[in-house]
Formats: sequence, C-alpha cells, structure tokens
Amino acid sequence: MQARSLSSKLLALAFGAGTILGCKSTPPPPTPPVDLLHVPSPDWRDQIIYFVMTDRFANGEPGNDDQGAGEFDPGNGAKYSGGDLKGIESKLDYIQGLGATAIWITPPVANQWWDPLVNYGGYHGYWALDFTRVDAHQGTLEDYRSLSRALHGRGMYLVQDIVLNHMANCFRYTRYDPADVTAGVVLNTGAKPACGPTQAPFDQWDLTRPEHRDAHVFHWTPTIADYANREQELGWQLSDLDDLNTENPAVVAALKDSYNFWIREVGVDAFRVDTVFYVPPTTVQDFLHSQDTAHPGVLEYARSLGKDGFLAFGEGFASDKPFEDTMSRKVALYMKDPVTGEERLPGMLDFPLYRTAGDVFARGSPTSHLAFRMQRGAALFPRPQLMPTFLDNHDVDRFLSGGSQAALRQGLLFMMTVPGIPVIYYGTEQGFTEQRGAMFARGYGSGGEDHFDTEAPLYSLIRELTTLRKTHAVFRHGTPSVLRQNDARSGVFAYEMRNGADLVLVVFNTSDEDTLLDNLQTNLPEGSRLKLLASLDSGAGDATVGRGGRLSLKLPARAARVFRPDGTTTPLPPETARITLSSASGSTVAGDFELTGTATGVSSFQVVVDGALGTAQQVAVEPDGTWRTTVAVGGMVDPDVQHSLVAWNEEAQVLSDTLTFRVDRAFKDLVTHEDPAGDDTGPEGRYHYPTDTSWGDNHQGDLRRVTLQGSGTVLKLALQTAAITTTWNPQNGFDHVAFTIFVDVPGRTGLTVMPQQNASVPAGMDWDYRIRVHGWSNALFDTRGASATQDGTPVSPAASIEVDAASNTVMLTLPNQLFAGLTSLAGVKVYVTTWDYDGGYRPLVPTAEQWKFWGGDGTVDPLVLDDTPVLTIP
Repeated sequence: MQARSLSSKLLALAFGAGTILGCKSTPPPPTPPVDLLHVPSPDWRDQIIYFVMTDRFANGEPGNDDQGAGEFDPGNGAKYSGGDLKGIESKLDYIQGLGATAIWITPPVANQWWDPLVNYGGYHGYWALDFTRVDAHQGTLEDYRSLSRALHGRGMYLVQDIVLNHMANCFRYTRYDPADVTAGVVLNTGAKPACGPTQAPFDQWDLTRPEHRDAHVFHWTPTIADYANREQELGWQLSDLDDLNTENPAVVAALKDSYNFWIREVGVDAFRVDTVFYVPPTTVQDFLHSQDTAHPGVLEYARSLGKDGFLAFGEGFASDKPFEDTMSRKVALYMKDPVTGEERLPGMLDFPLYRTAGDVFARGSPTSHLAFRMQRGAALFPRPQLMPTFLDNHDVDRFLSGGSQAALRQGLLFMMTVPGIPVIYYGTEQGFTEQRGAMFARGYGSGGEDHFDTEAPLYSLIRELTTLRKTHAVFRHGTPSVLRQNDARSGVFAYEMRNGADLVLVVFNTSDEDTLLDNLQTNLPEGSRLKLLASLDSGAGDATVGRGGRLSLKLPARAARVFRPDGTTTPLPPETARITLSSASGSTVAGDFELTGTATGVSSFQVVVDGALGTAQQVAVEPDGTWRTTVAVGGMVDPDVQHSLVAWNEEAQVLSDTLTFRVDRAFKDLVTHEDPAGDDTGPEGRYHYPTDTSWGDNHQGDLRRVTLQGSGTVLKLALQTAAITTTWNPQNGFDHVAFTIFVDVPGRTGLTVMPQQNASVPAGMDWDYRIRVHGWSNALFDTRGASATQDGTPVSPAASIEVDAASNTVMLTLPNQLFAGLTSLAGVKVYVTTWDYDGGYRPLVPTAEQWKFWGGDGTVDPLVLDDTPVLTIP
C-alpha cells in the first residue's frame, strides 16, 4: 500500500474530480445555535465514530487522577491511568483530523473504583454507583458540558455509553439457594469508594435487609452459569455484577430518568446501550419509546428537545459460524418486534459482521463467508445503515494482535465502503496491539510515550478513507450486491454499491499471494471505463470492462481497488486468441483429474485454480491446437466447497470460461498421542490454576489425546482435553485454555524459541508456523520478527476451528497453503502446548491468586501447563 499515492488520488477527488464525476459530497453541518449544548440530530448514516476509552485516552487534569482509594496506578492494567473528559476535549483537533464526526465515550458515571473480590478496578465505567453523577476521575459536569459544546461547535456529535442491565458488584454467592437468597451471600464490604450504589432506588442493594429484598430493585441471583439458558441470561448476574430487575416498572422509570438527565444537561446526541441481550426486548422498547409523560422513553424525550434523530444502538455480543444466522436473528430481535413490527433500538453493533470480517481479512477464511454475512445482514436487519461497524473494541483482542497491517488496511477500506456507521477504536490509527493501552505517555501500556502522531501511516490511511466515504454518498446511503466470492479460500471478493444511478465497484484480494479475478460479470457495456477512486496497491489504475460486460484483473497480494464507471466506453480491440475447456462445470472428483481443451493464438497459458496465481500450472498448446493437463487436488478436502478454475494467458489477455468442480476426500489418522491425565501442572509439576471458581476442577488445559489427521497436504489436529467449558460465552466454543502449536515443515529453517512463553521447542525440531488459539482469537504467525518477546509476523489463512463438546475435543484444520512445495505431509512435525490467554498469556505468579496461574515465576519459568512430545508424521 502506497499511502502517498492513495492520498493524492483522494485529494484530487475531494477538491476537483468528485464534482466532475457527479459525486454527492456530505452536506455541510447546519449553522449551530447560539447555545451549543443542544443541536439537532444529524443523519447518522453520514457519521464516522471514534470510540474512546476515556481513562486510557488523554489526561487533561492530573489533579483528579488519584482519589486516594488505592485505585490509581498507571503501571497496573487493572487500575485507573488518568484519562478524563478534559483530555478528550484537548485532542479534538487530532480526532477530527482523522475524519471522525462523532466521539463515543465509555460511561462517564460515578463508578465502583476498586473491587477486592475480583482484584480489578472500574476505570472502564461499567460498574455504576450513580447513573446521574460524573465520576471524580473523569472530571465534573461542567467538564462534560464543555466537551459537548466543543464537539457541537465543530459540527461533531457526542455518543455516551450507558448500561441498563447491571451496576457494581456489591454482593456475590459462594453457594445459591433460591429458596433462601440470603444463604451463601458475601457482601463486597471492601469495595471502594463504597460497597453499594448511592442513587435511589438503586441504593436498595443489600439483600441481607428485608426492606431491600422486598423492593426487588435487583435480582437476587448468582452469576450466569449457562449462557444458553435464557432465564439465566435475563435474570442472573453477568460476571458477578449486580443484576437490575428491569421487569420492575420503578427500575425502568429510574433508568429513563437517569439517562434523560444526560440528554437534557449535557446535550448527548446518541447512546450506545451496553449488554442489551441481558435485558428483555420489551424493557428496551419501553426504555426507548415509552409515552409516559412522567418518565418518557429516551427517544421521546430527545425528540422533545429537538433531537428527532437521536440514535440508540445496542451491544449484543453475538457472532455466527460460517453460513449460520442464529445469533444474527437475535440481534435483529432487539431492533424490531418480529410479531407486532414495533420498533425497538434504531441500531445494533454489527457483531456478526465483525467476526466474519476478521475471519476473512485477518485469518484468511474463504471470502464466501463474508458474502453470506453481508447478504444475511441485509435481509435480517431493519436498518443496516444505522448499525455501527467495527474491526475491534475494548472487549476483544486488537485486530493487530493476530492480523497483519495489510489485513487491517483491507478491513478499514471494507468498513468505509459498506452500509453502517464506521467505528474506529482509539489507537487503531497508531497501530496499537494492546487492547486497552493508553495513548498518553503516563498511562498504562504507553511505553512512556504519547501516541498522537498525525503522520503515522495508519492515521494517514484512515484520514484518506474517511475522505473517500464523505466524498461519495453511495457508500453511506447505497445498497451492496456481492458480485464475486471465493468458496474455497482467501482471494477475490467483489461487490457493488448502488444508490439510484450512482454505482461503485469494490474489489479485494484477501490472499497473501497474487490472485486472478476472472470473468466478473459487471452488467456494464463492453468497453466501459472504470475510474480508480482508491486502491491499496501502488500499481493500480483505471480499468476497462471486457467482452460480454466481464472484468478480469490480476490482483497483487492484499490488493484492494475501488472503481466508478465514468459513463464512457472505448472500442475493444479485435479478439486474436481463444482458449476453450472440454469439461463441463459441476462435477465431483475423488482425486487428481485430467483437463483438456483447445487454444488458438497462444502457444501456452496457465491453469489457475481458485484464483491462486502462485500455484498456477503452465500448459503448452500442441501444434494441432489441443492441450491437456492434470489438475492436482491434494489440498482440497471439503465436499461442500465449490472450486473453480480458468485457463489464462496474461500477455494476450485471454481467458477461458470458468469451470467449477467439487472434491470428495476423506481424512486419515496419521499420528495419535495418548497424553497422561493430571499432568497439567507445568514442567516441574508445581503449577496451579487460578483460584477463581470459574475454573473449578475442570482442568481445561490437561491434554488427553492429540491426533494428527491428513488428506493430501491438509492437516487436521484433534486436541482432546479433560474438559471443554464455555463459562464466558466464547465465540470459538471453548474457554479457560489457549492452545499454542508449533509446526515444523520439512526443508525449511525455522526457530526454536517459543515467543512469550519463556521456553524453546523440544530438541529435534524448529518451528516455521506458530498457531495461537483461544476462545476469542485465532492467530497464525511465521518466524519473521519472532523472538522471545515478539510473536512474529501474522499470516493467513489461519486454522479453521470446530469443537466437539461431547468428546471434549477442539479440532483445528491447517490449510495446504502452509505446506506449499510438499507432495505429502510426511516429515511434518507438531508440538502442542496449553496455557491460557487474555490479551496476553495469563500471568504466572509464586502464590495463589484469583486470575493468575501460580506456583512459579512468570518472568523466567515456562508458560506451559501441559504439552506433547514432538509428533512427527511418518
């Protein structure tokens, strides 16, 4: 990606070519009123949100950092770092310069500062004690009003994060008896600054007091044990946070009053509603739309203040597996009542798209996964254009913790060219890998430096992409149609965005190698000129639609291009060459097969399978114009996947028709290792699991059997452990364990150091690929840049993940691209380790702690619970 070339193209569009091409620019914001606290709502389709975790962004008032409760320590990620509302206001030039038009902040309300039951602090804002006061660490009400006025004066908008489901952790259960809710309860008397909420009616939190119990402001329940149990999801505690009884009208009335306060007193323009899946949809509907004059719904109240388009979007942490939509339907449920059609939330965070976009761009999944997700989202969600889109946030790993810079650039371009409200998580523009690292020098994980570099490559790229989106209304208001996908692997993904007569074409190559876009039907006239609006590869230029309205392009690794027909056509040169295939599409084969055909005007060409130019086979044409070749299918194993091939001569720019086929092959067991039970205690048998009850006595890190299976050059690992748990609702289907796997490919020179694990692989192997998989991430690294402290370089495609909970087995399938050049898997070596991962390998400390492994020194001792010997495929 050449940032300078993209910048020059976009600047030309913004200041000249955009008008010539008939682009519809974003209308200027209306002249703000004299009182900048309250301004009319914008068209949210035209906004770009910058999401700030206030405590970690900028410190404008050091005097409020430490409230004297032992809660402040920038060296500790569990405690306050010092960011505040004044800090955000001081950086508005930086944020607006990026192209953002709105700022979303984490809850600014008075919080529980320190919870000794979990040894963690409320710096993030989601543990409220009072929904109507600004937390002392954040500043004052006047500071908040000042930020609001400063934003509105720039034509920008303010989004406040709010919580309906829970408040701070003031009680927990050691055991639970629904017949006696006071049995087994522990009050959090050591919490700072106070044990319970101070705001009425939420101050009735002490279930040991009969009058509090009888008020039913809270549910007197334990923490959720089964996220698939809807009763628990709605009425039990999320991670021990005291669950509000939102079926109680008095509670909902107080919540409406509390959040209407911020609209009235601060001029907030939108709410992000946290954890909505844990609140009944009918409660959400009442909270938003109630006509109660004493306690109006927040959308009704905002309308009374002139904010007719007040936006509320919910957070439902939901992601679907490929070609499934169960969780997407749950997201849609919170936007509209499926029976009555009554409106609920105007928007929801597009978590389903987040997961699939990460799988495709960062982990190299087939682009058909993204095609399905876009199509289902358009069909299921009432208002896709009001659904904020994102690549990462404060609750998940940073994109760059397991994805490459090139993948992130593609993800950003995708987010800026599809429906939805793009959300940029603070620090993405500076290349952050730390989930909640600070932008300011004295904050947590900052490395002692400020990170507000407006010349940083990713800052420059995002600025260019926001300009692209603002310049062309089709990206903000248009409707997408997927034109091409790759069913088998990473590679081509193409879609059009259309808004009336306005049309753009977006083309990606998500692969780390060159790929061929062949015979894409554009439905445009032959010879149509496609003007290049933006690209991520320096060699890109305008394109011309070929015969039959088809477009074919050679796309470099990680290319992305945005085209717009300029309305002109150019006569095509006479056809001088032709290649035909004798086989018909749609067959299923069990192994390598012969392909034949004819050719004129060329002496040779390449057979390109699934778009992959790096493995394309050169074929010579016989004097009589015939040809034949064998198509190898050793890396193809899934009978449900449709593959494609095309014959192509680059010099003559001639292609055959595209042929499709499927492959039906079986996996065979290659190596089985039976691992002893109970040896998940580290290299010297002295490690212990964290003491938190969520680990229980499950021994999730105890390997029991590891089986290596193969089909051609595709490798599958079946990892059986003592238990599979899903306590924290992990998207990958297992939690409380991370697998780190090292793969040694014959004929290559690798490394022996095990990054971040204080260890080296056993004698007899060096690794070429390293896989790190846990409940929320899936990353593949090669050895470039790897060291004792550095992961290496993220590459794709990553392993695909399946979980068989009945047999306590996690199955990882490694694609044949990892074994390029091999004809079989013979000689491949694999080494498997277990630990756990939470934004980094979970710490190891000498003595027992709630959230850390213990029994060793994590600065020098190996971070390995259990491991296998080196497993070599015969």
